[in-house]
Amino acid sequence: MRPDEITTDWLSGILNADVRAAPSERIGDGLVGLNLRVKIDYAEGADPSSRPESLVIKLPSLDETSRSTGIALRNYEREVKFYEHIASTVDIRVPVCHHGSWDSESGDFVLVLEDMAPAEQGDQVSGCGVEQAQTAVIELARLHGPRWDDATLSDHEFLSRRSGPEDVEQLVGLWSMFFPGFLATYEQYLPAGGVSLLDEFGPRVSAWLDGRSGPTAVVHGDYRLDNLLFETPAGGPPVTAVDWQTPGEGAPVADLAYFCGAGLLPPERREHEESLVGRYAEALATYGVEVDRDWLWLQYRREAFAGVLMSVIASQVVGSTTRSEAMFAAMASRHVEHCLDLDALDAVG
Repeated sequence: MRPDEITTDWLSGILNADVRAAPSERIGDGLVGLNLRVKIDYAEGADPSSRPESLVIKLPSLDETSRSTGIALRNYEREVKFYEHIASTVDIRVPVCHHGSWDSESGDFVLVLEDMAPAEQGDQVSGCGVEQAQTAVIELARLHGPRWDDATLSDHEFLSRRSGPEDVEQLVGLWSMFFPGFLATYEQYLPAGGVSLLDEFGPRVSAWLDGRSGPTAVVHGDYRLDNLLFETPAGGPPVTAVDWQTPGEGAPVADLAYFCGAGLLPPERREHEESLVGRYAEALATYGVEVDRDWLWLQYRREAFAGVLMSVIASQVVGSTTRSEAMFAAMASRHVEHCLDLDALDAVG
């Protein structure tokens, strides 16, 4: 669907109500998807208490490069199927899904979601404070805890996995393909020693992936500030996770290290990350999940490279804008500095 196909007749069918008008505006900075806030005006006599006053409708990107990426990487398919099959089985706060549809022939999709306003989107470029980080980390445990080490996750083929030889080979190939283009744009933003670190990590991408160990869980795959909506003085839940285009069955600590690595500015991250990792472990314990703290810290150090990998590859497969360059510059510099601070290469083994 395209924005002009969101008609009052179509919405009336989705909501089972007589919709008379539905003006929309673009929201967010989605690179692979297009988000619209739609204000709903109903015919006289509709019960307003049972009808949403506004909705968020998510569509494929209007940028052809980004749309092609979303289709090729199954992002659109995965997001619809996450809401259909996984969302109700975990405790993390997500928007209510009123309607979801994915077309297997075109690869396109549409989602009609609860509008979380007045909650506001985090900002990946400016980063967050410790209080928001703690809220996000505890909420992350509400994603991982309910299906920690759950063998039945294998029943869901659409969940991404990075464990088989073909997956490893693909990521190694993508790194080799995109690393030169990444450096051409983002080398200027990297901290001292950053290029040397990446040069050393490149030949060890396979060993890093193969060396992952421990339980798996449902993972978000892109758990960062731009994909989190936070409570404001006007209201909203403490935090809501959106953009479920990369859900997977994978290493849960990768989500944690990825968020902390770029969500906090480096000085605050250095000061507070050990306590944040501890709060995550405490939140997992409420689900009966007890993790060895030494193992958890080692995995956290190793998974600092998850953000590096995302920065290198994702920055090269979506349409480029001023905002996207600022975002990937912030992510790349902070994730690389995270790896340097934690001596993460040594943890790869």
